[in-house]
Amino acid sequence: MKYYNLKDHLEKIDFREATIKGQGKEKGLFFPENIPQFNEEFIQNLHQYSNEEIAYRCMKDFAGDDIPSKILKEIVAETVSFEIPLVKINEQISILELFHGPTLAFKDIGARFMSRCLSYFLKNQQKKVTVLVATSGDTGGAVAHGFYKIPQINVVILYPKNRVSPVQEKQLTALGENISAIEVNGSFDDCQNLVKQAFSDEEINSQLFLTSANSINVARWLPQQIYYLIALKQWIQQHKEHPVICVPSGNFGNICAGLLAYFRGLPVSHFIAACNANQVVPDYFKTQNYKPQKAIATLSNAMDVGDPSNFVRVLELFGHQFETVKNKISAYSIDDDQTMGTITEVYAKYGYVLEPHSAVAFASMKKYLKENPNQKGFILGTAHPVKFPDAVEKAIHTQIEIPESLNELMKKEKKTVEINSDFEELRRFLLHKI
Repeated sequence: MKYYNLKDHLEKIDFREATIKGQGKEKGLFFPENIPQFNEEFIQNLHQYSNEEIAYRCMKDFAGDDIPSKILKEIVAETVSFEIPLVKINEQISILELFHGPTLAFKDIGARFMSRCLSYFLKNQQKKVTVLVATSGDTGGAVAHGFYKIPQINVVILYPKNRVSPVQEKQLTALGENISAIEVNGSFDDCQNLVKQAFSDEEINSQLFLTSANSINVARWLPQQIYYLIALKQWIQQHKEHPVICVPSGNFGNICAGLLAYFRGLPVSHFIAACNANQVVPDYFKTQNYKPQKAIATLSNAMDVGDPSNFVRVLELFGHQFETVKNKISAYSIDDDQTMGTITEVYAKYGYVLEPHSAVAFASMKKYLKENPNQKGFILGTAHPVKFPDAVEKAIHTQIEIPESLNELMKKEKKTVEINSDFEELRRFLLHKI
């Protein structure tokens, strides 16, 4: 399998190089040269396969000859080594709980897969790699945990100061060792811009070998297909109709992975991009004009993105045909008041505790089903409610119990370096501290 640069189609590389490089010339994202199709028998009989086998079959064509089958099977087994249940909320809406991994967020799956691939690729090499990543919340913790103490890899995580929750912050700042956390006085978009500048800076790249663990990296993006298959495995045992899938959407890597699985043969009735007040994509569907905006801080902070990197991959999947995109995807914008109201309502009616991102998804799904009442589907539960205690406890008037796995972490000291959204400050850190 080869991957081409969306900004320069002549640049084509294999999975190994795409994983190590992260992005191509002119900061272009890599995209698979062809989209391998699922075997129809495999899709119809998903319930007969283990999650490990499903993950292996999902990823083997993308890894190609770069990872031996035996090693890839070990990697995917570690990637999906925790529960991923599809839980019914009401008669029309279920939730795929993606928060049972080590950092209680859906990004554990992509981060675990990528860290193990990169570790394999760097084995027996002298090369040291610096993983440079921007996070709006959960990516940082998942990447920190996934790469923690892995030889030959340093991790530098940029996050917006005062815009991540206490649990999220501890998960990316308390580990130490080969993990460095940088607090940026600015937004997630500022963090992401600093990362992009670092990747194009000649001096930094002459002294450090940089790669990224954001969903711009194919090894982070592609394995997210796995849990759509695991969801369908559970769905088809209870339902005859194809599901509507609603995805909390910030940088659009998550929904893009689901759409890729759909193009490979995953039966899905419709996709919904659930956005918060950062509504660049909902606006695009209304106007056909993609116009990046300055990010707005919201309760669903992991989705506070004003220029989603992966949306170009979504458009590439659909051949940049606006009407085709619009026929398969709906997009809604849910504000903080609606988010809080949804958490309160769902807890009161169904006894289920949503956190802000899944609440945005539930509210979006509810809007869609009001317009399409004969359909059913599921939302993606991307994080555990304990990560957002202030909002959730205010909405349900009940204290959330902290999982045992977090008790020790929350006692640890936060270790960070604070910078302004100034590239020179980041450059000095990378050249003199790493």
